[in-house]
This record gives sequence, structure tokens and C-alpha cells, in this order.
Amino acid sequence: MTAKVVVACGSGVATSQTVASKVSRLLKEAKVDADVQAVDLKSVDRHLTDAAAYITIVRENKPRSVPVINGIAFLTGMGQDQELARLIEAIKSSGSN
Repeated sequence: MTAKVVVACGSGVATSQTVASKVSRLLKEAKVDADVQAVDLKSVDRHLTDAAAYITIVRENKPRSVPVINGIAFLTGMGQDQELARLIEAIKSSGSN
């Protein structure tokens, strides 16, 4: 089964789409099978029910049921390798891959 990864920013349009496509490419290069979905912040909770990880572009202090990955790292490139490693670990430990 393919792991689901949710990416969210305020509107679910520009930034989250950019991060989602970059993360998809990076995961493909790492040979990790995942369905990366960009959503708006208002619908995040609904999408997280069966997700392996959540990549957020905005800072929020809300506890989540899945590992939360820093999406800013994928925008700036700073800390990207560490966040990608955390994401891959989350996907693998979710049992979806």
C-alpha cells in the first residue's frame, strides 16, 4: 500500500503544491513509494486520518496524530536532508511501504 503524505499551507495552493511536488520527486529518487497531497490548512485534520506524515509550511502548536515535518526546509533547502530523512523514517514506520 502506498503511504500518504499530507502537505499544507494556508490556502493549499502555491506553497504546498511547490513543496508537495519537490517532496514527491525526492521520495521517488530515494525509491520510497508515497502519495504526496497538497491540502489547505482548514481540511488538514480530515486528510490526516490515514496519513503517514504531515508536512506543514506554517507554524502551529496543535498536537497531531502523525509525525510533523518542517516544510520550510523543502522551500529553502536548509535542513532539507534531515527533514527528508525524518519523512522517510515516518513512512517506513507507518508500515505503508
